[in-house]
Amino acid sequence: MNKIKVGVIGTGFIGPTHIEAVRRLGFVEVVGLAESSLEVAEQKAAELGIPKAYGDYKELLRDEEIQVVHNCTPNHLHFAINKEIILAGKHVLSEKPLAMSSEESRELLELAKEHGVVNGVNFNYRQFPILKQLETMIKNNELGKVNLVHGSYLQDWLLYETDYNWRLAPEAGGKSRAIADIGSHWCDTVQYVTGKQIVEVFADLATIIPVRKKAIGNVATFGAQETADQQYEEVSINTEDYASVLIRFDDGTSGVFTVSQVSAGRKNRLSFEINGSKSSAYWNQEEPEKLWIGHRGRANETLLADPALFSNEARDSIHHPGGHNEGWPDALKNKMKNFYTFIREGKDPLKDQTNFATFADGHLSMCITDAILESHTNQKWVKVNVVQEVKS
Repeated sequence: MNKIKVGVIGTGFIGPTHIEAVRRLGFVEVVGLAESSLEVAEQKAAELGIPKAYGDYKELLRDEEIQVVHNCTPNHLHFAINKEIILAGKHVLSEKPLAMSSEESRELLELAKEHGVVNGVNFNYRQFPILKQLETMIKNNELGKVNLVHGSYLQDWLLYETDYNWRLAPEAGGKSRAIADIGSHWCDTVQYVTGKQIVEVFADLATIIPVRKKAIGNVATFGAQETADQQYEEVSINTEDYASVLIRFDDGTSGVFTVSQVSAGRKNRLSFEINGSKSSAYWNQEEPEKLWIGHRGRANETLLADPALFSNEARDSIHHPGGHNEGWPDALKNKMKNFYTFIREGKDPLKDQTNFATFADGHLSMCITDAILESHTNQKWVKVNVVQEVKS
């Protein structure tokens, strides 16, 4: 069987992780990459063992061999590049956020439908095996009626005033930062496992460090601190470091979550607890192989990821025996596996159900972010307005 041929645009932090995950599938081959210049592209292609390098992503889109394109560029480039990928007739897997506004994401969703391309957004946390297990447990009523959903997504990579990254600039990262960057992952994950949709929000946002010191020179995302002789320039910050959001789901269930990028010691702690009428469940991404299950009338328990203990629906998502812990790269592999299996089997994105996040999920995420920003500005409950059709 011929391998599916792939091109990747952007090779910062996330691009190489896409490439690694894709290569683990066996039936997909990354044949080209594009960067901001031919020199950078050739250097990255040599490092990653990719045969074709392009200094302009439009040249990659003209390559007839390439069937699928991954958009791993900074946020402000997502809309324009995603649009061109679709118009080139290629399947597309985009990093999140899908675009810079819900108007843009709605247009991309409609374009993807019109052109019939397989489309995905990299909400990879829902792809952890134990979350598929939790999703089936909730679907099978093992927790009872879901009463409450609460949790947080905490990081510390922007704790110091000298921490700076392109995501802090609205023109590159967007008008929201902590919510759009990590809050979007939290919302997607809990909506997936509960099967419920967030329809209303009440938000409080804060910029903890209003002025940061930007290093003169390039500093990598999640990079180490610079040396004592590093030179800086002061930059005013107007995107949020922190947010807490009350939420309501479409069936009336209540919830709340907090996101922060200034919480010392928390590296990538996406966590949530679901309280049902029979039992509770708690999961933390930094210990992804564990699911805490709480009871009132008997001892609590911890379920460790193990295919022998999983439901039939969840067993396909775990690839190693119990005790052989699977983590973040494996969840990303599951994302790629589901996305590319859909393509390999010739399924129709307009008719067939997907088991990965699509542009529809990306558009919903943008609508939730818009509602959160509006709520904070006006200090009131705001409904999430999801319009999926572009008005002519």
